[in-house]
Amino acid sequence: MAVLEPTDPIWAAVVSGLRDQWYAICVSSEVDDKPVGLTRLGERLVVWRDSAGAVRALEDRCPHRGASLSLGSVQGDCIACGYHGVQVRGDGTVASVPALEHAGLEGRALVRTYPIIEHNQTIYAWFGSDKGTPPGALDLPSELSEPEWDGFQCSATWQCHYLYAFDNLVDPMHGSYLHAQSHTLSGGASQDRMVLEDIDGGFNIARASGQRGMNFDSGDFLFSGIDWIRIDVPYPHSAGPGGPFRIIGYVTPIDESACVVFFYRLRRVEGWARNMWRFLYKTSLEGRHWHVLEQDRIMLEAIPSDARYHENLYQHDIGVSRLRHVLHSRMRDRLSAQA
Repeated sequence: MAVLEPTDPIWAAVVSGLRDQWYAICVSSEVDDKPVGLTRLGERLVVWRDSAGAVRALEDRCPHRGASLSLGSVQGDCIACGYHGVQVRGDGTVASVPALEHAGLEGRALVRTYPIIEHNQTIYAWFGSDKGTPPGALDLPSELSEPEWDGFQCSATWQCHYLYAFDNLVDPMHGSYLHAQSHTLSGGASQDRMVLEDIDGGFNIARASGQRGMNFDSGDFLFSGIDWIRIDVPYPHSAGPGGPFRIIGYVTPIDESACVVFFYRLRRVEGWARNMWRFLYKTSLEGRHWHVLEQDRIMLEAIPSDARYHENLYQHDIGVSRLRHVLHSRMRDRLSAQA
């Protein structure tokens, strides 16, 4: 399949992480009035909250000598470099050089900024192909705004390529094997075929037998300004009210050997049922969910970094192939538009 050739320059761009789109960069609770240093898509960012509580993100580089701004401090609406005190506003403009009166740096926009949207426990940043690329629209999953849905956001750093984590999420069959001993993914058939269906904004991958509500039986991959996955996992009655356990997932590259995974864990619950769901989750269900994620993490981190160039895919992998084709096509279209 041509799109998988390691010599293909478009595929090489996909491997490093697509630009000109939004990515989840961290959970809201990780950012307060102190600067936080992050690496996402191979780019070093400093993230903090200004005096109004709004999240700001800049390239983690002081315009004076290149020191990490994340090692500095927040002063009002500025971040002050810990090396010589140079203060930079959230728009990347140097506000003050306290060590020198009337310094030539003051008033100049010298640091790259990253547009930010914060919504429902998550901070998203726009990664443009260059500094002047305006941010596109970000249409987040409806479950994150509709009042009948309630849930928890979690994130973890995995030492594997981001495509491995995405591949894992469009591969329903692995649930019957890797997670065979889990409390929700032990049921259903361990042999099946997969079918693909195009849906509005993406595609669905599901078991051809029609099995539903028994295991990780289907999943949606969607693009709405950010790449995301929707999965429903069956829940026993002992897990309380709310129907299936819905997962909304994002994957953000750190670099070519690590990524951050974000998973909303959701149920459709209101009133007293919501209180019960939240209590059950924090007291008994959360640990089981982390156990399943750990199984994924351990397996994916053990896959060699060049494994995708030595694969022998079979029928179950049609979701993996489609995902890679979608990413490849999107990058090809963007490069053509730029040309």
